[in-house]
Amino acid sequence: MKKSLALLLACSMMLGMTACGGGGSAETTAAATEAATEAPTTEAPAAGAEETEAPEGGEAGTEAKAAEGGMDALIEAAKAEGELTVYGSCEEEYLSLACKNFEDLYGIKTKFQRLSTSEVYTKISEEAGKPSADVWFGGTTDPYNEAVADGLLMEYEAANAVNLISEDYKDPTNCWYGIYKGILGFMVNTEELERLGLEAPKTWDDLTKEEYKGLIMLSNPNTAGTAKLLINTMIQMKGHDEAMEYFKALDQNINQYTKSGSGPSKMVGPGECVIGIGFLHDGIYQILQGYDNIALVVPEDGTSFEVGATAIFNGCTHPNAAKLWIEYALSPDCVDHAKEAGSYQFLVLSNAKQPEEAETFGLDMNNTIDYDFEDAKANSAQYVEDFFEALGSSADSADSSRFKTE
Repeated sequence: MKKSLALLLACSMMLGMTACGGGGSAETTAAATEAATEAPTTEAPAAGAEETEAPEGGEAGTEAKAAEGGMDALIEAAKAEGELTVYGSCEEEYLSLACKNFEDLYGIKTKFQRLSTSEVYTKISEEAGKPSADVWFGGTTDPYNEAVADGLLMEYEAANAVNLISEDYKDPTNCWYGIYKGILGFMVNTEELERLGLEAPKTWDDLTKEEYKGLIMLSNPNTAGTAKLLINTMIQMKGHDEAMEYFKALDQNINQYTKSGSGPSKMVGPGECVIGIGFLHDGIYQILQGYDNIALVVPEDGTSFEVGATAIFNGCTHPNAAKLWIEYALSPDCVDHAKEAGSYQFLVLSNAKQPEEAETFGLDMNNTIDYDFEDAKANSAQYVEDFFEALGSSADSADSSRFKTE
């Protein structure tokens, strides 16, 4: 098996890129990481600083490194390219840490820019197969699946994918791989609810009650994959037409649609909103930052989940460094450090260490609906159009300033 993986990696490196399709042109700005270093070309990868050492029992790229030369050849090819640019849709603290750790491990100068998933999708769609970054890291997979359908991501059969706990956490054509799983739900400000004499919502339908008017925040589906996931979730749970009626009713209670999917979670603790819709691991982060007035709600009528992913852009400038990033992202060398940056998602790798914080707050990674990724891949763009069309006929939708894009 290991010899086969070695051969696979070596062949993949030599063949270059196997496209999952075409692309579109936009700006090429990417913020540089701190203390970027020149990439060595002949030395073995650096062991890294103390805080970025490999987990006990292995070095960087533990599983694939053992593949008798395949990973060594990929590392040398990646180091010869010398650079990597990452678009990240996770929180910036995690993105920065992951990029710095990669640079420390392999001596490859690594730049990054934080963008919401829908922003990344729009950007690479406009870049006509000449993306200004090499890889995508973090963020929910509905925009990744749109990118697969449009041929914007590169197929790569990663050796470290053997550690995924299920085939559900990868694209069938190997255009993206899952690294974590986040649960969709509500975060509520318990102090404000008490002051207003209100109970916390327990179901999705509860959010449409008149008593919550102006108290709720959700992200903007034009910029955030989190909101796209909610649209797909309601359609899968309720059916298309009933879901559109639901969003018309919910819109009456929305105070603001934030640019980022994590935006509502940041507003709950300070009291800028009373109920935030988003991923519950973002709520855990806020609670551990000192906001003990936040409670997490898993909807009783069911909920869905994101698979946070990573992928290579078709036509990227540094394909070998990009492949090495995928192997790194699918290893404990990357994901076990997530909670150091305040990211408490469930990890989907069998050799990773689950963050105990998620279970401490009562979350269950398996207590979700059977989410239909293929329907989301085929129809997300249309569903978002339908969402805005539905809101266009609601009483308050003319106030477009509620939809934040900056």
